[in-house]
Amino acid sequence: MRLHKFILNNVELILSAWTRFARTVDTGKPTMDEKGLRNHAQHILETVAQDMQSFQSQSQQIAKSEGRGPSAGDNAPSQTHAMTRFVAGFTMDQMVSEYRALRSTVLRLWLADKRVSDDDDIQDMIRFNEAIDQALIESIATYGEAVESTRKTVLGVLGHDLRSPLGAVLVASDLLCESGDISVRNRKLANQIRVSCRRANQMVGDLIDLARCNMGNGLPVHLEEADLKVLCESVVEELRTGYPKANIDLRTIEATGTFDPSRIEQVFTNLISNAILHGDLDHPICVTLCRNDKWWEFSVQNRGELIPESVMPHLFNPQARYSTYAANEKGASAGLGLGLFIAAEIVHAHGGTIDVVSTTERGTLFTVRLPVTR
Repeated sequence: MRLHKFILNNVELILSAWTRFARTVDTGKPTMDEKGLRNHAQHILETVAQDMQSFQSQSQQIAKSEGRGPSAGDNAPSQTHAMTRFVAGFTMDQMVSEYRALRSTVLRLWLADKRVSDDDDIQDMIRFNEAIDQALIESIATYGEAVESTRKTVLGVLGHDLRSPLGAVLVASDLLCESGDISVRNRKLANQIRVSCRRANQMVGDLIDLARCNMGNGLPVHLEEADLKVLCESVVEELRTGYPKANIDLRTIEATGTFDPSRIEQVFTNLISNAILHGDLDHPICVTLCRNDKWWEFSVQNRGELIPESVMPHLFNPQARYSTYAANEKGASAGLGLGLFIAAEIVHAHGGTIDVVSTTERGTLFTVRLPVTR
Protein backbone atom coordinates (compact mmCIF):
# COMPACT_ATOMS: atom_id res chain seq x y z
CA MET A 1 0.00 0.00 0.00
CA ARG A 2 1.29 3.44 -0.91
CA LEU A 3 2.35 5.46 2.14
CA HIS A 4 -0.16 8.29 1.73
CA LYS A 5 -3.02 5.75 1.55
CA PHE A 6 -1.67 3.96 4.60
CA ILE A 7 -1.71 7.24 6.55
CA LEU A 8 -5.31 8.05 5.59
CA ASN A 9 -6.50 4.49 6.31
CA ASN A 10 -4.74 4.27 9.69
CA VAL A 11 -5.24 7.72 11.14
CA GLU A 12 -6.67 6.38 14.39
CA LEU A 13 -3.79 3.96 14.91
CA ILE A 14 -1.23 6.69 14.29
CA LEU A 15 -3.04 9.19 16.53
CA SER A 16 -3.14 6.68 19.38
CA ALA A 17 0.64 6.39 19.23
CA TRP A 18 0.93 10.20 19.00
CA THR A 19 -1.25 10.57 22.10
CA ARG A 20 0.74 8.03 24.09
CA PHE A 21 3.94 9.91 23.37
CA ALA A 22 2.42 13.37 24.04
CA ARG A 23 1.18 12.14 27.41
CA THR A 24 4.78 11.40 28.47
CA VAL A 25 5.88 15.01 27.89
CA ASP A 26 6.27 16.77 31.24
CA THR A 27 5.26 20.42 30.88
CA GLY A 28 4.89 21.20 34.58
CA LYS A 29 1.18 21.78 33.97
CA PRO A 30 -1.79 19.41 34.37
CA THR A 31 -1.84 16.75 31.65
CA MET A 32 -4.23 17.59 28.83
CA ASP A 33 -7.16 15.37 27.98
CA GLU A 34 -7.31 13.17 24.89
CA LYS A 35 -8.77 15.91 22.72
CA GLY A 36 -6.10 18.39 23.79
CA LEU A 37 -3.25 15.97 23.17
CA ARG A 38 -4.58 15.17 19.71
CA ASN A 39 -5.29 18.74 18.75
CA HIS A 40 -4.81 19.30 15.02
CA ALA A 41 -2.73 16.11 14.71
CA GLN A 42 -5.27 14.56 12.35
CA HIS A 43 -5.28 17.68 10.17
CA ILE A 44 -1.48 17.60 10.09
CA LEU A 45 -1.52 13.97 8.93
CA GLU A 46 -4.15 14.71 6.27
CA THR A 47 -2.15 17.71 5.05
CA VAL A 48 0.99 15.54 4.83
CA ALA A 49 -0.87 12.84 2.88
CA GLN A 50 -2.35 15.44 0.53
CA ASP A 51 1.06 16.98 -0.07
CA MET A 52 2.49 13.55 -0.95
CA GLN A 53 -0.15 13.08 -3.66
CA SER A 54 0.39 16.47 -5.30
CA PHE A 55 2.65 16.85 -8.30
CA GLN A 56 6.15 18.06 -7.48
CA SER A 57 8.82 18.94 -10.00
CA GLN A 58 12.51 18.38 -9.33
CA SER A 59 13.09 22.09 -8.73
CA GLN A 60 10.16 22.21 -6.30
CA GLN A 61 11.53 19.20 -4.47
CA ILE A 62 14.96 20.82 -4.16
CA ALA A 63 13.39 24.05 -2.92
CA LYS A 64 11.36 22.21 -0.29
CA SER A 65 14.39 20.20 0.86
CA GLU A 66 16.21 23.51 1.40
CA GLY A 67 13.39 24.96 3.49
CA ARG A 68 11.96 27.08 0.66
CA GLY A 69 8.68 25.28 0.29
CA PRO A 70 5.43 27.15 -0.50
CA SER A 71 3.91 29.17 2.34
CA ALA A 72 1.07 27.45 4.15
CA GLY A 73 -0.70 30.70 5.01
CA ASP A 74 -1.80 31.74 8.49
CA ASN A 75 -4.18 28.89 9.29
CA ALA A 76 -2.09 25.81 8.62
CA PRO A 77 -2.76 23.01 11.16
CA SER A 78 0.95 22.93 12.00
CA GLN A 79 0.83 26.60 12.99
CA THR A 80 -2.29 26.20 15.11
CA HIS A 81 -0.76 23.13 16.74
CA ALA A 82 2.33 25.17 17.67
CA MET A 83 0.22 27.87 19.32
CA THR A 84 -1.82 25.39 21.36
CA ARG A 85 1.35 23.60 22.49
CA PHE A 86 2.87 26.96 23.46
CA VAL A 87 -0.16 27.81 25.57
CA ALA A 88 -0.12 24.30 27.09
CA GLY A 89 3.42 24.84 28.35
CA PHE A 90 5.34 22.67 25.88
CA THR A 91 8.88 23.83 25.21
CA MET A 92 10.02 24.09 21.61
CA ASP A 93 12.19 20.98 22.08
CA GLN A 94 9.18 19.04 23.37
CA MET A 95 7.08 20.14 20.42
CA VAL A 96 9.85 19.12 18.00
CA SER A 97 10.06 15.72 19.72
CA GLU A 98 6.39 15.16 18.86
CA TYR A 99 7.19 15.45 15.16
CA ARG A 100 10.11 13.11 15.58
CA ALA A 101 7.81 10.59 17.27
CA LEU A 102 5.17 11.05 14.57
CA ARG A 103 7.69 10.43 11.80
CA SER A 104 9.00 7.32 13.54
CA THR A 105 5.52 5.96 14.27
CA VAL A 106 4.22 6.30 10.71
CA LEU A 107 7.27 4.68 9.12
CA ARG A 108 7.44 1.92 11.73
CA LEU A 109 3.78 0.96 11.29
CA TRP A 110 3.96 1.17 7.49
CA LEU A 111 7.10 -0.93 7.24
CA ALA A 112 5.79 -3.54 9.69
CA ASP A 113 3.78 -5.20 6.91
CA LYS A 114 6.04 -4.65 3.92
CA ARG A 115 9.55 -4.05 2.72
CA VAL A 116 10.77 -1.20 0.60
CA SER A 117 10.72 -2.91 -2.77
CA ASP A 118 10.42 -0.38 -5.57
CA ASP A 119 11.06 3.20 -6.56
CA ASP A 120 7.55 4.27 -5.54
CA ASP A 121 8.21 3.22 -1.95
CA ILE A 122 11.49 5.13 -1.83
CA GLN A 123 9.85 8.19 -3.36
CA ASP A 124 7.00 7.94 -0.84
CA MET A 125 9.47 7.97 2.04
CA ILE A 126 11.25 10.99 0.60
CA ARG A 127 8.00 12.88 0.06
CA PHE A 128 6.76 11.96 3.54
CA ASN A 129 9.93 13.21 5.24
CA GLU A 130 9.80 16.42 3.21
CA ALA A 131 6.17 17.02 4.21
CA ILE A 132 6.89 16.37 7.89
CA ASP A 133 9.89 18.72 7.74
CA GLN A 134 7.71 21.40 6.14
CA ALA A 135 5.11 21.08 8.92
CA LEU A 136 7.89 21.16 11.51
CA ILE A 137 9.38 24.35 10.04
CA GLU A 138 5.96 26.02 10.13
CA SER A 139 5.43 24.97 13.76
CA ILE A 140 8.86 26.19 14.87
CA ALA A 141 8.37 29.55 13.16
CA THR A 142 4.96 30.05 14.78
CA TYR A 143 6.21 28.95 18.20
CA GLY A 144 9.20 31.29 17.94
CA GLU A 145 6.95 34.23 17.04
CA ALA A 146 4.74 33.47 20.04
CA VAL A 147 7.74 33.39 22.37
CA GLU A 148 9.12 36.65 20.97
CA SER A 149 5.75 38.39 21.18
CA THR A 150 5.32 37.29 24.79
CA ARG A 151 8.83 38.42 25.68
CA LYS A 152 8.26 41.86 24.20
CA THR A 153 4.92 42.26 25.98
CA VAL A 154 6.29 41.15 29.35
CA LEU A 155 9.24 43.49 28.93
CA GLY A 156 6.98 46.46 28.27
CA VAL A 157 4.53 45.67 31.08
CA LEU A 158 7.33 44.97 33.56
CA GLY A 159 9.07 48.25 32.83
CA HIS A 160 5.83 50.22 32.99
CA ASP A 161 4.62 48.67 36.26
CA LEU A 162 7.97 49.08 38.02
CA ARG A 163 7.96 52.83 37.58
CA SER A 164 5.26 53.54 40.19
CA PRO A 165 6.91 51.80 43.19
CA LEU A 166 10.33 53.12 42.18
CA GLY A 167 8.92 56.63 41.97
CA ALA A 168 7.49 56.34 45.49
CA VAL A 169 10.82 55.12 46.90
CA LEU A 170 12.67 57.93 45.12
CA VAL A 171 10.35 60.63 46.52
CA ALA A 172 10.63 59.17 50.02
CA SER A 173 14.44 59.10 49.85
CA ASP A 174 14.52 62.69 48.59
CA LEU A 175 12.35 63.80 51.52
CA LEU A 176 14.58 61.98 53.99
CA CYS A 177 17.73 63.56 52.55
CA GLU A 178 16.19 67.03 52.85
CA SER A 179 14.87 66.45 56.35
CA GLY A 180 16.58 68.24 59.23
CA ASP A 181 15.57 65.61 61.79
CA ILE A 182 17.89 62.86 60.59
CA SER A 183 21.26 61.65 61.80
CA VAL A 184 24.37 61.75 59.65
CA ARG A 185 24.35 57.95 59.35
CA ASN A 186 20.69 57.81 58.29
CA ARG A 187 21.20 60.67 55.84
CA LYS A 188 24.02 58.70 54.26
CA LEU A 189 21.76 55.63 53.99
CA ALA A 190 18.94 57.70 52.51
CA ASN A 191 21.30 59.17 49.95
CA GLN A 192 22.47 55.68 48.96
CA ILE A 193 18.83 54.65 48.51
CA ARG A 194 18.28 57.69 46.32
CA VAL A 195 21.33 56.99 44.14
CA SER A 196 20.45 53.31 43.72
CA CYS A 197 16.81 54.11 43.01
CA ARG A 198 17.72 56.64 40.33
CA ARG A 199 19.92 54.01 38.71
CA ALA A 200 17.14 51.43 38.88
CA ASN A 201 14.75 53.98 37.39
CA GLN A 202 17.15 54.50 34.49
CA MET A 203 17.29 50.75 33.89
CA VAL A 204 13.48 50.62 33.86
CA GLY A 205 13.50 53.42 31.30
CA ASP A 206 15.95 51.42 29.19
CA LEU A 207 13.67 48.37 29.41
CA ILE A 208 10.68 50.40 28.24
CA ASP A 209 12.69 51.89 25.37
CA LEU A 210 13.85 48.39 24.37
CA ALA A 211 10.27 47.12 24.46
CA ARG A 212 9.13 50.00 22.23
CA CYS A 213 11.85 49.21 19.69
CA ASN A 214 11.13 45.47 19.80
CA MET A 215 7.46 46.06 19.14
CA GLY A 216 8.30 48.09 16.05
CA ASN A 217 7.11 51.41 17.48
CA GLY A 218 10.56 52.97 17.66
CA LEU A 219 11.56 55.55 20.24
CA PRO A 220 9.23 58.55 20.43
CA VAL A 221 10.93 61.90 19.91
CA HIS A 222 9.28 65.26 20.65
CA LEU A 223 11.00 67.82 18.47
CA GLU A 224 11.47 71.43 19.47
CA GLU A 225 13.94 74.22 18.93
CA ALA A 226 17.09 73.53 20.97
CA ASP A 227 20.81 74.30 21.09
CA LEU A 228 23.11 71.26 21.18
CA LYS A 229 25.79 73.44 22.78
CA VAL A 230 23.60 74.13 25.82
CA LEU A 231 22.59 70.48 26.14
CA CYS A 232 26.17 69.25 25.83
CA GLU A 233 27.55 71.74 28.37
CA SER A 234 24.80 70.83 30.84
CA VAL A 235 25.60 67.11 30.58
CA VAL A 236 29.34 67.68 30.93
CA GLU A 237 28.85 69.89 33.99
CA GLU A 238 26.73 67.22 35.65
CA LEU A 239 29.27 64.48 34.86
CA ARG A 240 32.16 66.59 36.13
CA THR A 241 30.32 66.84 39.44
CA GLY A 242 29.66 63.11 39.54
CA TYR A 243 33.18 62.13 38.41
CA PRO A 244 35.55 64.76 39.80
CA LYS A 245 38.63 62.72 38.80
CA ALA A 246 37.69 62.80 35.13
CA ASN A 247 39.37 65.42 32.95
CA ILE A 248 36.79 66.35 30.31
CA ASP A 249 38.14 68.61 27.54
CA LEU A 250 35.03 70.26 26.07
CA ARG A 251 34.98 72.22 22.79
CA THR A 252 31.60 73.34 21.42
CA ILE A 253 29.98 75.83 19.11
CA GLU A 254 26.41 77.10 18.96
CA ALA A 255 24.33 74.42 17.23
CA THR A 256 20.64 75.30 17.11
CA GLY A 257 18.13 73.07 15.38
CA THR A 258 15.08 70.89 15.87
CA PHE A 259 15.76 68.12 18.39
CA ASP A 260 14.28 66.25 21.33
CA PRO A 261 16.36 67.81 24.15
CA SER A 262 15.85 65.06 26.75
CA ARG A 263 16.65 62.32 24.23
CA ILE A 264 19.75 64.09 22.93
CA GLU A 265 20.94 64.58 26.52
CA GLN A 266 20.46 60.83 26.94
CA VAL A 267 22.82 60.21 24.01
CA PHE A 268 25.42 62.68 25.27
CA THR A 269 25.28 61.26 28.81
CA ASN A 270 25.66 57.69 27.63
CA LEU A 271 28.67 58.31 25.38
CA ILE A 272 30.56 60.58 27.78
CA SER A 273 29.91 58.45 30.87
CA ASN A 274 31.01 55.34 28.94
CA ALA A 275 34.25 57.12 28.04
CA ILE A 276 34.78 57.99 31.71
CA LEU A 277 33.97 54.52 33.02
CA HIS A 278 35.95 52.55 30.43
CA GLY A 279 38.72 54.97 29.52
CA ASP A 280 42.09 55.70 31.06
CA LEU A 281 41.55 58.70 33.36
CA ASP A 282 45.23 59.59 33.10
CA HIS A 283 44.26 60.98 29.68
CA PRO A 284 41.58 63.62 29.03
CA ILE A 285 38.16 62.74 27.63
CA CYS A 286 37.83 64.88 24.49
CA VAL A 287 34.26 66.03 23.81
CA THR A 288 33.74 68.05 20.65
CA LEU A 289 30.69 69.63 19.01
CA CYS A 290 31.24 71.19 15.59
CA ARG A 291 29.69 71.57 12.15
CA ASN A 292 30.75 69.54 9.13
CA ASP A 293 28.92 70.58 5.97
CA LYS A 294 25.26 69.55 6.46
CA TRP A 295 25.84 67.81 9.78
CA TRP A 296 26.32 68.71 13.41
CA GLU A 297 29.08 66.42 14.63
CA PHE A 298 29.31 65.40 18.28
CA SER A 299 32.30 63.22 19.18
CA VAL A 300 33.70 61.63 22.33
CA GLN A 301 37.25 60.32 22.39
CA ASN A 302 39.00 58.45 25.19
CA ARG A 303 42.18 56.46 25.69
CA GLY A 304 42.29 53.07 27.35
CA GLU A 305 41.34 49.51 26.52
CA LEU A 306 40.35 49.25 22.84
CA ILE A 307 37.18 47.63 21.55
CA PRO A 308 38.08 44.45 19.61
CA GLU A 309 37.48 44.72 15.86
CA SER A 310 35.50 41.47 15.85
CA VAL A 311 32.75 42.90 18.04
CA MET A 312 32.35 46.25 16.28
CA PRO A 313 29.39 45.06 14.13
CA HIS A 314 27.51 44.00 17.27
CA LEU A 315 28.19 47.03 19.44
CA PHE A 316 24.74 48.59 18.99
CA ASN A 317 22.82 45.30 18.96
CA PRO A 318 21.06 44.49 22.29
CA GLN A 319 20.94 40.76 21.46
CA ALA A 320 24.61 40.44 20.53
CA ARG A 321 26.21 43.43 22.16
CA TYR A 322 29.73 43.63 23.50
CA SER A 323 28.89 43.32 27.19
CA THR A 324 32.26 42.65 28.85
CA TYR A 325 32.26 46.07 30.49
CA ALA A 326 28.59 45.93 31.47
CA ALA A 327 29.08 42.53 33.11
CA ASN A 328 31.94 43.87 35.23
CA GLU A 329 30.21 47.06 36.37
CA LYS A 330 29.26 47.26 40.02
CA GLY A 331 27.35 49.62 42.26
CA ALA A 332 25.94 52.84 40.90
CA SER A 333 27.52 52.37 37.49
CA ALA A 334 25.91 48.97 36.90
CA GLY A 335 23.40 48.74 34.06
CA LEU A 336 21.79 46.48 31.51
CA GLY A 337 24.21 47.22 28.68
CA LEU A 338 21.44 48.80 26.57
CA GLY A 339 22.84 52.32 26.49
CA LEU A 340 24.56 52.18 23.10
CA PHE A 341 21.57 50.49 21.46
CA ILE A 342 19.17 53.14 22.78
CA ALA A 343 21.58 55.94 21.87
CA ALA A 344 21.73 54.63 18.30
CA GLU A 345 17.93 54.43 18.11
CA ILE A 346 17.61 58.04 19.30
CA VAL A 347 20.15 59.24 16.73
CA HIS A 348 18.39 57.34 13.93
CA ALA A 349 15.03 58.80 15.02
CA HIS A 350 16.58 62.24 14.42
CA GLY A 351 17.73 61.21 10.94
CA GLY A 352 21.36 60.97 12.01
CA THR A 353 24.12 58.39 12.24
CA ILE A 354 26.42 57.07 14.94
CA ASP A 355 29.83 55.49 14.29
CA VAL A 356 32.77 54.23 16.30
CA VAL A 357 36.45 53.57 15.67
CA SER A 358 38.86 52.09 18.18
CA THR A 359 42.53 52.08 17.25
CA THR A 360 45.87 52.53 18.95
CA GLU A 361 46.44 55.81 17.11
CA ARG A 362 43.06 57.41 17.75
CA GLY A 363 41.86 55.63 20.87
CA THR A 364 38.12 54.95 21.04
CA LEU A 365 36.13 57.59 19.18
CA PHE A 366 32.32 57.73 18.96
CA THR A 367 30.90 60.19 16.44
CA VAL A 368 27.25 61.27 16.21
CA ARG A 369 26.07 63.18 13.15
CA LEU A 370 22.76 65.03 13.25
CA PRO A 371 21.35 66.92 10.23
CA VAL A 372 21.63 70.69 10.37
CA THR A 373 18.25 71.04 8.66
CA ARG A 374 15.35 68.59 8.79
